[in-house]
Amino acid sequence: MWIFLLSDTFVFSCFLIGYMTVRVSTTVPWPNPSEVFALHVGGADVPLLLIALMTLVLISSSGTMAMAVNFAYRRDRVNAAASMLVTATFGELFVAMQGFEWSKLILEEGVRPWGNPLGAAQFGSTFFMITGFHGLHVSIGVIYLFIVAFKLLRGDYEKSGNYQIVEIAGLYWHFVDLVWVFIFALFYLW
Repeated sequence: MWIFLLSDTFVFSCFLIGYMTVRVSTTVPWPNPSEVFALHVGGADVPLLLIALMTLVLISSSGTMAMAVNFAYRRDRVNAAASMLVTATFGELFVAMQGFEWSKLILEEGVRPWGNPLGAAQFGSTFFMITGFHGLHVSIGVIYLFIVAFKLLRGDYEKSGNYQIVEIAGLYWHFVDLVWVFIFALFYLW
């Protein structure tokens, strides 16, 4: 798992460094994240509200994953599985919110991977590539968490007493959360 995470770190690093290079080198103004990612709530635009909720959900899922690993170390398979299912549900919620964010950008704002009416054309391509790649990782993680949780409930790891698979799932999930922190800082706050 460590080799996979290291290789994925290189891929996300290349994407983010490429994004920063494009953003710094473009001569056309970059869209203001507070305006682009604002939600219209109660007659006012609230900057980054959806993004803050997405971040809260994903960071909370990291806590429930840590609880799952702790329960697994104590050989408490039911609570480990329950914590993993909560984590997976948070992941599903994150991906659903990301889908809402994408639909808002595409349908309401007119942002496309090949163009952007709000400023620099590269915004759409870098945004959709990096957040899409991250969303794919979250989706794969959700599927993996469901599989491991159901195998835990079924008692597949009971014979060997080895619950290391939960820790491996946790490593992957914490990696996905950490990547989001960098995406959040570079796309939404910079």
